[in-house]
Amino acid sequence: MFIFSVALIGMFIAMVAFSDLRNEKVIKHLQTTTDSKGFAVVELFTSEGCSSCPPADELMSKIEKGNKNERIYILAYHVDYWDRQGWKDKFSDHAYSQRQEAYANWLNLSSVYTPQLVVNGTYEYIGSDEHSVVGGIADALNQKSATTLTLHSVRDGSKLTISHEETEVKKNTKLVLALVEKDGESNVRAGENAGRKLSHVQIVRALKEVAAADKKDLTLDLPADFATNGWELIGFLQNNSNGHIIAATKVDFQTNN
Repeated sequence: MFIFSVALIGMFIAMVAFSDLRNEKVIKHLQTTTDSKGFAVVELFTSEGCSSCPPADELMSKIEKGNKNERIYILAYHVDYWDRQGWKDKFSDHAYSQRQEAYANWLNLSSVYTPQLVVNGTYEYIGSDEHSVVGGIADALNQKSATTLTLHSVRDGSKLTISHEETEVKKNTKLVLALVEKDGESNVRAGENAGRKLSHVQIVRALKEVAAADKKDLTLDLPADFATNGWELIGFLQNNSNGHIIAATKVDFQTNN
């Protein structure tokens, strides 16, 4: 009986090791593939007040670090409903909680949770489930889109003026713009993560939505700590009826200036 139990434990360890190795290879593939047919908008709903969230943040960092695939767009939304649990997340915003609620409606979910991750507005996963998340991103990269989106931005002091161009866009489509800080960290002093230093990537710091058919230039207020180095603007086209994302692109301010 003891020998049998040891054998089962050994098999389990081997399976876990194989799974980790496979996921590591897939992540490296995502990092280096530059000729993918499609794109992946990866939206993570997270919070510094949630003890289950740091592994999801670490997974995003793992995928983003050294990522050469320009068609993977990671956005980390820090929701605000954890702020009442003892720690106020400095990156949180109620608009991000509202966006997550919209996904609950689009995906017919009975509730929201953290860490929740949505790929291309179509499929949702537990944000720390590496195997499912990486698989979902890989599937998205293999689905070619017929629609294209182009963004141009000009900074004028504390404001950013943005123009956009699209192809094959239907009336029920909106343009979503997310101003992203690529790295950030906090020393958490209360709540479920009290005493921990948390690191984050691809933090959404501002969010704006307009009808894609509106061709007027858009203005986005820049945070006081904005800098051209370490920030980017991610834009994507999303169906208002079902949440599906049909095109995406980004502006790297350091490259753009």
